[in-house]
Amino acid sequence: MSGFTVLAHRLLHDAGYSLKAAARATHYDPAYLSRVLSGKQKPSGKLAKALDALVGADGALAATVVSEDGEARISRTAGNPSRVEAGAVDALAAVLAAYRRLDDSAQPASVIPATMAQMREVVRMLKGARGTQRDRLAEVASEWAQFAGWMHAQVRNDSEAVRLLNDAWEIADDVGNGTLAAQALNFRGYVARRQERPRAVARWFGAAANTQGAHPAQRIGDYLQSAAGLAAMGETDAALRLTDVAERLTDAAVALPPPETAYWLTPSFNRLNMGLCALELGRYGDAADHIRTGLAGLPEQFRSAPWVKEHEDALARATAAA
Repeated sequence: MSGFTVLAHRLLHDAGYSLKAAARATHYDPAYLSRVLSGKQKPSGKLAKALDALVGADGALAATVVSEDGEARISRTAGNPSRVEAGAVDALAAVLAAYRRLDDSAQPASVIPATMAQMREVVRMLKGARGTQRDRLAEVASEWAQFAGWMHAQVRNDSEAVRLLNDAWEIADDVGNGTLAAQALNFRGYVARRQERPRAVARWFGAAANTQGAHPAQRIGDYLQSAAGLAAMGETDAALRLTDVAERLTDAAVALPPPETAYWLTPSFNRLNMGLCALELGRYGDAADHIRTGLAGLPEQFRSAPWVKEHEDALARATAAA
């Protein structure tokens, strides 16, 4: 089955549609839809868009369908990875971007199976890759592994998340991509926070913040979250020093667009990180203000994402304690 097929099956199920109900709702022949969902026939662009609209994926599901040219380039690269085609890397990156958008609307458990299949194939290609496009393929492979780790982290498959994030970090470090390396370390910090291990929170976010090549917006969020870990251990002075470092990076971060591989790192998003830090410092009124502002500033497509609940819970704690 293609990635689209696996995803469509899962998302239709999550939305409460049987095959026949989906066929009725989209005005397609059930037999044709059955062939598509069983992987026997490639979906038309029109059908992909119809199913996308039916499950409310805002274009992300349809975008996982690779063009015939893209499929041919990927197939040639998979068959002979020593000659990586630029078009194949572009196609793999475009599919990954679509999966990342699905993360903002779909349940992680429904996206994980297709994500893992895609990630394994890209990593397999990388092992035999040579030539001028090898480093670009490595960056895409690192991001696939990072995304897979993030998805597992959201559903608390912590050991698998850590394994994948370590792989993502190693691949990124191998090609000197500090942005990707820092993001993999950041997600290690997220896992530690979910495990309520403040020392590890401070360590992993601190490592991310100090990664050479990290974007200023990444470093701000990482310093703030490392400070939150220190504050949770009672290391208030050390935490405040890190918040000062984060504040001094504000102008540099605002002057640059967020990195494409961490597109969510807007000033509004980092208000959420300020809120988590203030909460651990016992500054409950400030925490509530930061988190409330950060949530209000999220783009519409982010607001129902599963990861938002952590911040909503933090806002409830801050409000109750203020």
